[in-house]
Amino acid sequence: MTSTESEFTSIEICAGAGGQAIGLHMAGFRHLALVEIDKHAAQTLRLNIDAQDSWSWEKQHCDLLDMDVKAFNPDRDLAKSGKLLVRNGLDLLAGGVPCPPFSHAGKQLGKDDERDLFPRMLELVEQLNPRAVMIENVRGLMDPKFSDYRGWIVAQLEGGTYTEEDGSAVTLPGLGYTVCKWGVLEASDFGVPQLRPRAILVAIRNDVLKDVKYEWPTPTHEEPVSVAAALDETMAERYEKYFDGRFDQQARDALKRWRDAAAERDRELKGKGGGIAPTLVGGSKKHGGADLGPSRAKAAWKQLGVSGLGVANDIATCVEKESEARDLFGPDGPMLTVKQAAIIQGFPADWAFDGGNDSRGKPIIGKTAQYRQVGNAFPPPVAAAVGRSIIEVLKAARERDARQG
Repeated sequence: MTSTESEFTSIEICAGAGGQAIGLHMAGFRHLALVEIDKHAAQTLRLNIDAQDSWSWEKQHCDLLDMDVKAFNPDRDLAKSGKLLVRNGLDLLAGGVPCPPFSHAGKQLGKDDERDLFPRMLELVEQLNPRAVMIENVRGLMDPKFSDYRGWIVAQLEGGTYTEEDGSAVTLPGLGYTVCKWGVLEASDFGVPQLRPRAILVAIRNDVLKDVKYEWPTPTHEEPVSVAAALDETMAERYEKYFDGRFDQQARDALKRWRDAAAERDRELKGKGGGIAPTLVGGSKKHGGADLGPSRAKAAWKQLGVSGLGVANDIATCVEKESEARDLFGPDGPMLTVKQAAIIQGFPADWAFDGGNDSRGKPIIGKTAQYRQVGNAFPPPVAAAVGRSIIEVLKAARERDARQG
């Protein structure tokens, strides 16, 4: 394989800060393009791709496009990867299209929500003709109220009849795909210490699928990873900063209280999902500072020894701003840092969310914007599991065609 070739390629829309991109990269895909409208998330992608050796292929070949996906034109915008796309075609078109139209936390307006990007995704399927399609969304999309809308999406891909809101039946020719699975995966089944169910659609182009059987991912973890285990190292790192100083005993006591609370909650829930975190939410730009979710989520965090009332400063900033009372010693326990929230989402430890610095070396964005990137992400281990399931089909199809060719 030469430096300009990759075994399996992908284009991802609504890439965010890279949760799905990381997972697909772990599975073996190399990205021809990542499209993301939020400039801070796009900057996070850019910084990590530039900094990490394992992303050297993308550094050379990936078009990182800071733009609205509705304005994305592959024929015009793929400056680095356009020739590779024309020569080899596209293996996977993926996207975590916006969740609010289907989220239980919102009004669930579905197709009537201006943020619904399923139609745009389907336009790109038609234009790019990828060998496989992967679409991720919230579990609410699988609610009965959206059955007709799901039927419309399947009819667009496969062909067939769907029902309009007025009850009339409409038949479509389809785009030549088989929807192999549209189901829900729970992140905690894949080593993510969080309750985070996601609805995922996998479709394979008919001429690729033929006689190959698609296998839905199976859980990688019989027992979930607890918050106690996932955060122990970083909690110790935060508190140990204050050992042997004026907060010495207070820091030691607070660390022990957190460990005891998180471990106790894990013991209480053994066999019932373990002491995992409630679903992180990223919130909206329209609202104020970040916190760890609605009242029920905050109560669940409190049982894990964590305050959900906000997001903590990182270690250095906590010292600089003297925010220990808020960040580490609050009555409900420590608040999470952005780094710790990323661990709860299953991000690798070396994935940074700093968004870059200005000419004076100061961060361009604060922790609220950083946390929003994390909270809205698709957990990388789940994306990796789905990516591997798709690659298995692509490999089998490639081997079959080579035998027959």
